[in-house]
Amino acid sequence: MTKENAPLTWNEFMRVDMRIGTVLTAEIFKEARNPSYKFTVDFGELGIKKSSAQVTKRYKLEELVGKQVIAVVNFPSKQIATMMSECLIMGAVGDEGVVTLLTTDKPVANGQRVG
Repeated sequence: MTKENAPLTWNEFMRVDMRIGTVLTAEIFKEARNPSYKFTVDFGELGIKKSSAQVTKRYKLEELVGKQVIAVVNFPSKQIATMMSECLIMGAVGDEGVVTLLTTDKPVANGQRVG
């Protein structure tokens, strides 16, 4: 077992704050090094946060607005090209780097914790 996949303690897992948010806007992120979209996501009481994701191979812009996504919201902000990313939208990385967003199968309240 490598350090990257070593078992976590329950307390370590609980420090990762994953929440449900609804995509309000999605646009092409022209300044990004790799093909990406820029997002604004509504996390309810946590507010609206910006992020980006390399999901251009899997999704068209018009199918992203209104989609509920799962994101880690307690990372520090990070500069991504010309934007400060405020959360990490989660996705499953498949063959050839194709990313599929982690979503809900039924609508839930924005800001609801994933655990």
